[in-house]
Amino acid sequence: MKTYLINIIRFIVLVLVQVLILSHFEIFGYINPYIYPLLIILLPFNIGSVQKLFLAFALGIFIDFFEDSGGIHAAATLTIAYIRPILLRNAFGLSYDNQTLKFYDAPFKSRLVYVTLMIFIHHSVLFLLEIFSFNHLIYLIEKIIYSSIFSILLSIITLNLIRKNSK
Repeated sequence: MKTYLINIIRFIVLVLVQVLILSHFEIFGYINPYIYPLLIILLPFNIGSVQKLFLAFALGIFIDFFEDSGGIHAAATLTIAYIRPILLRNAFGLSYDNQTLKFYDAPFKSRLVYVTLMIFIHHSVLFLLEIFSFNHLIYLIEKIIYSSIFSILLSIITLNLIRKNSK
């Protein structure tokens, strides 16, 4: 029950922060910070596939609703939710396979790899669907790389703040 409450609060807070604050940022014309994928990143490792995909879809569709973006956020969040077990296995190895993993107990390097992969894949899907043209390939690559870097930095800072507040 506690896990459900925590995830509901995370859902509400991340959607509000994204929609009310971060959606109004556009730095240098192509850097858009997105931290709402943190909800998918921080889900319990033993969550069921149906629950995980439903939550990812709900998160993405809420962002799409507020940003009037036609489903691209839902597609991006569903993608990272679907491939999450593969990324967890690659980032955390045996700890994930043996179900002995706790996110904040894992080494920083493993957490950084996991967060980086999740956000980079999320942003790649998001911006590929948003631009949907290879005529602007350089712009697309710049937007994916720079937005990913900025979002990763914001996410790592947010994760460290969450960790310090929970201690």
